[in-house]
Amino acid sequence: MTTTLAVANQKGGVAKTTTVASLGAALAELGHRVLLVDLDPQACLTFSLGIDPEDLELSVHHVLTKGLDPTEVIIETEDGVDLLPATIELARAEAELLTRTGREHVVKSVLEGLEEDLADEFYDWVLLDCPPSLGVLTVAALTAADGVLVPLQCETLSHRGVGQLLDTVHDVRRFTNRRLEVWGVLPTLYDGRTNHARTVLETISDTYDLEVVEPPIPKTIKFAEAPAAGRSILATNRSNKGAQAYREVAANLVERSTRPRRAARKASTRRS
Repeated sequence: MTTTLAVANQKGGVAKTTTVASLGAALAELGHRVLLVDLDPQACLTFSLGIDPEDLELSVHHVLTKGLDPTEVIIETEDGVDLLPATIELARAEAELLTRTGREHVVKSVLEGLEEDLADEFYDWVLLDCPPSLGVLTVAALTAADGVLVPLQCETLSHRGVGQLLDTVHDVRRFTNRRLEVWGVLPTLYDGRTNHARTVLETISDTYDLEVVEPPIPKTIKFAEAPAAGRSILATNRSNKGAQAYREVAANLVERSTRPRRAARKASTRRS
């Protein structure tokens, strides 16, 4: 069964794209088939995986707005994951999709069509890199997802806006995706040497009544260096503490994916 996970936080600078690239590589190391979908017009995920967005003629923009077959756009990367890349053209998609009926389901429809085309060779994991906003593309990603993971920098100011994201998740549950679950907060850019970071980490769970995904991702300059090589940190610094942390998070998410899903639990409750 495919697990589709949206990685979302409307605040920038929280290591959202780094999380998608690193988790994708870690899941691939575990033997899973992984598709990464870059839904951010800044195309940072695409660039981070060694692909210059300016060199691309086709991108996820054409898939979402022109109906192009995603198999014509998907790129195999050196990190062992496939990528549905983005370009700056995706910035126009928000405006183009606003007038479309069923715009919230556009990502879901693409993934469902791709699953039909690939059949038994479809992906074990689909990771959606959401833009730093709560616009059409983020809502469409949440509508397509089984779960949402929220990267959160361990600083007090980074907490602002998380409530808005959770409100959006609540609306998506009500109107477009009843099975959506918040998988938790992933602490990023964590510096355990500071009392502030430790205090913030301890209060995240109570503040948002959310599960904290372990372990926290440590702050290291190696994360900034990896995109220059066009690879994830798991390839550029395999033994780095940040790479090891993402491997542990990936293993924990695999375990999390085996829990009964919301729809299955509801069905079970109705039968009982």
